[in-house]
Amino acid sequence: MPVTSVMGVVTEVLYRNFEFIMKKIQTLKNERKTRLHSFTPESVELGILLAIVGGFLDAYTFVGRGGVFANAQTGNVVLMGIEAATGEWGRAMLHAVPVLAFILGVITAEIIKKPSMRLFVQDAGKAVLILEIAVLFIIGFIPYTSPNIIVTVAISFVSAVQVSSFRKLAGSTYNTTMITGNLRSATQEVYTAVTKKDSESALQAFRFSTINLSFLAGAISGGLLTSVIGVKAVWIAVIVLICSVILFSADENENKNLLFEYKDSGIIDKKDSDTINKKDSGTINKKDSGIINKKDSGIINKRLSE
Repeated sequence: MPVTSVMGVVTEVLYRNFEFIMKKIQTLKNERKTRLHSFTPESVELGILLAIVGGFLDAYTFVGRGGVFANAQTGNVVLMGIEAATGEWGRAMLHAVPVLAFILGVITAEIIKKPSMRLFVQDAGKAVLILEIAVLFIIGFIPYTSPNIIVTVAISFVSAVQVSSFRKLAGSTYNTTMITGNLRSATQEVYTAVTKKDSESALQAFRFSTINLSFLAGAISGGLLTSVIGVKAVWIAVIVLICSVILFSADENENKNLLFEYKDSGIIDKKDSDTINKKDSGTINKKDSGIINKKDSGIINKRLSE
């Protein structure tokens, strides 16, 4: 066999082996990276905790604070319209105040998420939870003799901050302070899973159903504990939120340790770790954070298929 042919065969074998090894290394990197950020703003675990708080607060305000649902503003808008229609403008304005507080909460959440706030707020999700903890903790000191509108406005505010900051559940839109949309999504996913034998839809249906049941559990516990403990029952919601912050912090520390471990072992190089850190800080977008972009992955796939 000519030397050139032998060299060609050897080169081809080495090239194939090199591609195989690189593919395995990249797969290992991706598998390692998926372990990072397990407790995220989109994780089911956080959704469960926030849904419990959402159900708890609705039951708390209904049982202990004047029979209102402070989380959802639909009822306030309807009552405001009814009072306005009958000429009760004073009472109509009382129902308008929680709506305005909700709007203020949405604006506050958007301000916290702005890139310019990164100098003051390193983690927007954690900052929102801490703000919510502080407000609810103060509410626990407000006695029954105080006007219920004070508590209603405060809870409307934190509800808006929460719902504006945590809107995704594993990539799908959901709500942690009311379940109408979640119930619709769960039903749609169940229908798709049954009719099309779609395993991903079945998984999403399970996720949404878990959130709905968590909201129900929060409402049950909120109603019972408010009847027994009174106004300070809101501190149970504070404890749940504190657990969320602790889990965020623990997961953040674990991610840093894993990142250092992978850097030291060479599984994740400096460029990759810098990319992850930039992605965490919000300084680059999803496209920039990709280790291999669409063009590069297309070239690799083409080569591997040859």
